[in-house]
Amino acid sequence: MDVRTHSQDQHSGIVPLSAMGPLSADAAAYALAAASDITLVIDKSGIVRDVALGGAELSDLAAQDWVGKPWAESVVPENRAKIAEMLEGVTPARWRQVNHPTSSDDVPVRYLALAAGEDGRLIAIGRDMRAAAILQQRLLRAQQSMERDSLRLRQLEARYRLLFDTSNEAMVIVDAMTRRIAEVNPAARRLIGLSATEFEGQAFTSLVAPSHRDAAIALMGAVAVASQRQPTKLALMGGEICEVIATLFRQDRGSYLLLRLHPLESRRGRERPLNEVLERMPDAFVLTDQKLDILAANALFLDLLGLARAEDVRGGPLARYIGRPGIDLGLLAAQLRDYGSVHNFQTVARGQTRGQIHGRQDNAEDEDIELSAVISKDGDDIRYGFSIRRVSRTQMPEDEERTTPRSVEQLTELVGRVSLKEIVRESTDLIERLCIEAALTYTSDNRASAAEILGLSRQSLYSKLHRHGLGNLLPDSD
Repeated sequence: MDVRTHSQDQHSGIVPLSAMGPLSADAAAYALAAASDITLVIDKSGIVRDVALGGAELSDLAAQDWVGKPWAESVVPENRAKIAEMLEGVTPARWRQVNHPTSSDDVPVRYLALAAGEDGRLIAIGRDMRAAAILQQRLLRAQQSMERDSLRLRQLEARYRLLFDTSNEAMVIVDAMTRRIAEVNPAARRLIGLSATEFEGQAFTSLVAPSHRDAAIALMGAVAVASQRQPTKLALMGGEICEVIATLFRQDRGSYLLLRLHPLESRRGRERPLNEVLERMPDAFVLTDQKLDILAANALFLDLLGLARAEDVRGGPLARYIGRPGIDLGLLAAQLRDYGSVHNFQTVARGQTRGQIHGRQDNAEDEDIELSAVISKDGDDIRYGFSIRRVSRTQMPEDEERTTPRSVEQLTELVGRVSLKEIVRESTDLIERLCIEAALTYTSDNRASAAEILGLSRQSLYSKLHRHGLGNLLPDSD
């Protein structure tokens, strides 16, 4: 087989490597130099004995001057530890990159050191890494450019968000294909009277009065074709008449419509006197939607809660500020649905300057109030209006502190305000007082006889009279 193979090789003109015999280190170095950018022959002392370049690209290294000098002196000082590792013949051998200094700039070269012979000589194969370094620098510059663009986009988005959220102009962004709302700014939410979650995914036409929905569809269809159109008057579900200006724009391979809503002056002119009346009312007033979320409130309502701005309560549930938890507002809403109005409903107000700020309920600071409410229906929309006043303004004078309740109704009103233990104590005092008053009436205010029928000593009766504030405090003479 060897002969046949050998003859075939001779016939083809190819001489097998086995027939050439072992290569010398110099021959191997020159053979490797043809396949690499630079090849070095280094003795066991680390001295460069020969240099072979694979091309003219590394001619600026002046590599021939390295012959007879330590290999470590041809690299920058911080790379000499890598040269020492390669000279020690660390196994397994791996590529190490070093920099050779030149008159213009450092030249990066990646080396692989291989043992050559038993005399300790090495052959170092080097590859010029300047092309890779240039690519890395381009990649780094591209990455830095992308980071700058990303930062610029984030800054633009922050400025857009600030402008969009703080603008007094009502704006609605609608998907041009589905006609559904993509985003609404706070000014539009205040104008339409809905919370942010109620807008998500809704069709824009659901915000428009039924009689104007065809006009809204025509407006959006015309803008999608012509990019812009003259302002159109639309009536919203809340009754607001607006002038709508639509503009088409593209974003993320999609088309969107920017709708700007401008309430007509006549509408604002009709609302201004009503707002002034509500602000000048002697009682607190609050307007809610069907879910009892606050839509508007006057200054006295804010004073009652100890808050400074209407924005602090707008959109929040009324149950956060009014009523005993889980009791009053459910009963009140049921009465409103059944009868349409409620008068002098007794409950409490919980201000945010009290215990609720710290995440707890402080019943001792709840303020007694009474409210009157009315329901208003406009199509499918339901609104509740509440007039609220402090009970202290219509009850007993301030110097007459509440001591013992005078009726069972007053005791039941304490449920939810104070603990059961306190209610039981109040009821015991009530029964004791009523019995003493009945005994005094039965005996024509004869305290000795009253003490006898009550089964008390005179001194004990006098003590209870003193505690309940009944009659004069001087003992009678029987």
